[in-house]
Formats: sequence, C-alpha cells, structure tokens
Amino acid sequence: MVVKSQLKYIKSLQQKKFRNTHNRFVAEGLKTVSELLGSGCKAETLMTTEVDLSQVSGQATQLISTKQMAQISSLKNPSRVLGVFEIPKPVEVQFSDWVLALDSIRDPGNLGTIIRLCDWFGIAHLLCSPDTVDAYNPKVLQATMGSIARVNLVYTDLLAILKSAPVPVYGAFMDGDSLYETKLPQNGILILGNEARGISKDVSALIGQKLGIPQYGQPTAESLNVATATAILLHEVRRA
Repeated sequence: MVVKSQLKYIKSLQQKKFRNTHNRFVAEGLKTVSELLGSGCKAETLMTTEVDLSQVSGQATQLISTKQMAQISSLKNPSRVLGVFEIPKPVEVQFSDWVLALDSIRDPGNLGTIIRLCDWFGIAHLLCSPDTVDAYNPKVLQATMGSIARVNLVYTDLLAILKSAPVPVYGAFMDGDSLYETKLPQNGILILGNEARGISKDVSALIGQKLGIPQYGQPTAESLNVATATAILLHEVRRA
C-alpha cells in the first residue's frame, strides 16, 4: 500500500537538491523505465496504474491509482509507469576513444538530445561542467529516451581535466576551421559550449584547435542549435 509520505518523497525528487540528498531520480514511461532496468540501473521503487506490468519483467511493482500517479508525475499527461532509481556512480573516464565535453549547457532538451547522440554514436563518456543542467532533471530524462543508462556522465571541473588531457582537445566555434577540411584523429576531446555564449574564455584557452561547421546559402541563420551541431560533429568524428 502506497502511503502519503512515499508520494511526497517521490514528488520531491523533481528538485535537484532532493535528488542529490537521496541520490535518487525519477523516470517515467514504460520505454524509459524498461531501458534503465535493461541497462542494469538499480530500481528502488516501480509503480504502475495497471495490474499487469509484465513488460517490466522480474521486478516487484506497486499498483497506484491514476490520481496518485498524477500527484507525483512531472508530465502534463502522466504515464502509466514510474520508477525511482539510484543515481549511478560515474566511472573513470577513458581517453582511448573520443570524449564529449559540455561547457555550461543550460537547456534540458539540448542535454537530453546530446546524451541520446552519445549513445547513438558510441561516445561512452560525457563530461559536464558543474553549471550544466542536471542530467536527472525530468525534462532531460524524457529527452534521453533511456540513453542516459548507457552513457557515463561526469560532472567535473573541465579546466582541471583539460590541463592534463592526454589527447588533443577540440572545440566547436562559429569561426573555427572547417570541419570537413580537418583531419581528425581516432581519439580526442570535443567541447561544445553554452547555447548563448558558446565556450567560455578560460576553457577556450585550453583548446588546441577550433572546429566550425560551414554555412551554405544565404548567411541568415545566426547559429546552429547546440544539439544539432553535436550531431554533425559526432558524425564526422566517426567518419574519420
């Protein structure tokens, strides 16, 4: 039986400070919950508004009402499945392949899409500056579609990492060298910056080469969306 205090606890996890306090996050939707379970994420609680939840195999599930689900959901149209999971501990970053780094990405949708892109292109490690939006924000989680379970997310001091980086460091800039005319190595660090300001001055000083995506046609668009730019850059990285 679900008690009021349990619902209050789950609702509180929509806020970053409580996620950090309890080291837990909430995932909603059958696909996302199933992806997390299938990737080995540890579930503290699984809840559903349906008696038969056979798709989530081997997991004990609590049955709740649609009204209770609406009370704890962050969605306008609550899903029928919700899970509370442990936030996984980051593992040591390996630089034998490309590593993506984000400098102050603030939009949840952008971060969620970038995490999905890392999963798609096989980028195992994603470094985030401390002021990058929380990856376990409900909006980020919805955008990842479960990919967050397969990408090692590390919130860290980018300056400290870059100063001792054992691989070349590249950054995305509007005025950078053409991506299509640059010979890329088999491994490195690729940095993308804030949606409005780009890569910060301190981080820029540690970048070995600036990369740019050429614009075709009339120069009317001010810039590319950071997630769109990430997709183009990672595609070229994998073609190298």
